[in-house]
Formats: sequence, structure tokens, C-alpha cells
Amino acid sequence: MKKRYLIVTLLIALLLIGYSQRGPILLKALPNALTTLMSANGIDDLGPGLHVGLCGAGGPMPSADRSGPCVAVIAGGKLFLVDTGTNGARNILRMGLDLGAVEGVFLTHFHSDHIDGLGETAMLRWIGGSHTDPMPVYGPKGVAEVVDAFNQAYNLDASYRTAHHGTTVASPTGSGMTAVTFDIPQNDVSLTIYDKDDLKVDMIRVDHAPIAPAVAYLFTYKGRTVLVSGDTVKSPNIEKFSQGIDLLVHEALSPQLLQMMSAGAKNANALSRAKIFHDVLDYHTSPVEAAEIARDAKVGHLLYYHVVPPLDIPGMDAIWLNGVDDVFSDYTLGQDGTLFTLPVNSAKIVRVQSKLAN
Repeated sequence: MKKRYLIVTLLIALLLIGYSQRGPILLKALPNALTTLMSANGIDDLGPGLHVGLCGAGGPMPSADRSGPCVAVIAGGKLFLVDTGTNGARNILRMGLDLGAVEGVFLTHFHSDHIDGLGETAMLRWIGGSHTDPMPVYGPKGVAEVVDAFNQAYNLDASYRTAHHGTTVASPTGSGMTAVTFDIPQNDVSLTIYDKDDLKVDMIRVDHAPIAPAVAYLFTYKGRTVLVSGDTVKSPNIEKFSQGIDLLVHEALSPQLLQMMSAGAKNANALSRAKIFHDVLDYHTSPVEAAEIARDAKVGHLLYYHVVPPLDIPGMDAIWLNGVDDVFSDYTLGQDGTLFTLPVNSAKIVRVQSKLAN
């Protein structure tokens, strides 16, 4: 007994010594660790295939684990983004992906929560990749107005970075963005807006009235397919173009929870918030409705994103998902960092652990 006590005491002493010396120990380990970190390439690590990660799984309301809407799509070693909500760019870095590798951004519509990270994304992409050409931003009519405004807002910042880091790192020709505008297609048809290196991206009309234009994007790469809905009510067009696809990334809002929030705000005499919580009910898709689309279109897997409201209280996710399992069971409730890989020459849909996801 005495011997055991001495051993335990010794172990505690060693732990305390180690804890007290954690600074010097870390200082010795950091050089190698930083070299490993800086040389890592999360995109290459994913291998051949079509890969989809949530750099933002939430909506406009603050959430502990769901930032503003942002979807990363990786194909052939190239990184594309669908929307750039708050913290999206930083989450991409936290996921171990290289923002300097961004080839372009596809905007679904121009609500602030979908575009408010656009300037930061363009800046980090420019500097991170030492680009000499601006970042392409694809979208429906209105995208040029958004891009021009962000370019103007970041003009001084860009000049500071070139002056400080030099033209090799921060070429003045590579800052900012350039808009690539398309007229949105009619219902029942899609429009190919990108077709290069085996990746095809189609634009699809959706219904987010009174917000217009609003679109979804269908990505096809070497036989693998992903559709990102953007914001929309339950859309026959989404169902049509989701037929047999591998992964449907679809927004959803819980009417039950929003109605409760609206009532609570009204009781607190917060009438503006009560009206907003009520108004948003008419231009989004419910979790059950998204599941119905996935079921009827026979998709391989449904990934929920743009999750509204925040589900930060334990048990809220069960309320949000109420009824979904009765309709379609092959789904994931997304959070920041959720990552799927669709290997080429395969039908597999594999969820992988990103550095950000819990």
C-alpha cells in the first residue's frame, strides 16, 4: 500500500513538473510542428474524387458550431465555394484546406448572410496563393454590383498589402474579384456556366421570393454529382435536377421552432424580431420537405445546411429533425467542418473527419 502511494505521488509530481514546463517543451516542439503544418495539403489528402465540405452550416443567426452559409466543393485538386458567409474563409483554413487554391465562388443569391465573407475570402485567396488575377465570382444578374462594391471597400487594404509585402506576394493585378454574370435559366432547364477539367457546373432556378434572382448549383465530376440548393422553398426544380445524384446539400428551417421564437419575441414586446421570425417561414424549406425531395429524387445522401434556427440548446436538434426519419433516413445534420468525399470510379459516399468537425 505504501509503495503504491509513493508511485502515485511520483506520477503526480512528474505531471506537475511537466505542466509547469509546458511553455519550454512547446517551444522546442513548435519548429517541427509548424513546418509540418505549413507543408500539409488537405486538398491532396482527399484523393481523386468530388469532395464537399461545409465551411458554414448555419444561417444569419449566430451559432456555436454553424457559421454563415458556405460550401466548399473540391474536384481535380481545385477548390470552389458556393457562397461565402461569416467565418467561411477562416473555417476553410481550420479544415486544413488552402484558400490560395480557390478557383472561383458561385453565389446563389445576394442576401447578406451569403455574401458577407466575400471580401475576406478574396483577400486571403489573393495573398495565400500570390495570385496575379482576381478571383472569379459567378452568379446571376446582380453579381457585378456586389463584386464592384466589395472591390471598392477593399481597395485601400489591397494597396497596403502590396506596399508592405511587395508585388511578388501581393501583385496589384491579383487583388479583388471579377464578376461573371449569367441570365438564370427558366424552370425545367439548367444552364452550364462552367465546364473545364472534367468538372461541369450547372445553374438552376429556385424560388426564394421575394428575393430574385436565386439559384442552385449542380456539380458533376467524373460521374459523381452534388447539388447545392441555396435558399429556396420546396422546389420541383430541385427535385428534377436531383434525380439520382450522389449528394444533395439542402437548406432547411424548422417552422415549429421559428413559430415558438416569434411568439416569444411577441410576448417580450420585441415586435420587429417577432415579425422577422414569422416572415422567414414563407421562403425556406422545412427539414421534412427537404427529406421528401431526397426520397422522391432517390438521392444517395442528404446533407442539411443553412440550419435555422441555431440548435445550441441540447435537444433542439431532435425537435428540428422531428419527422425526418419517417421520410428519408440517409441524412446528416451538417455543422461547420462536415466533410464528404465521393471517390471516382465508385458509388461510395464517405463522411470523413475534418480538422474542424467534432
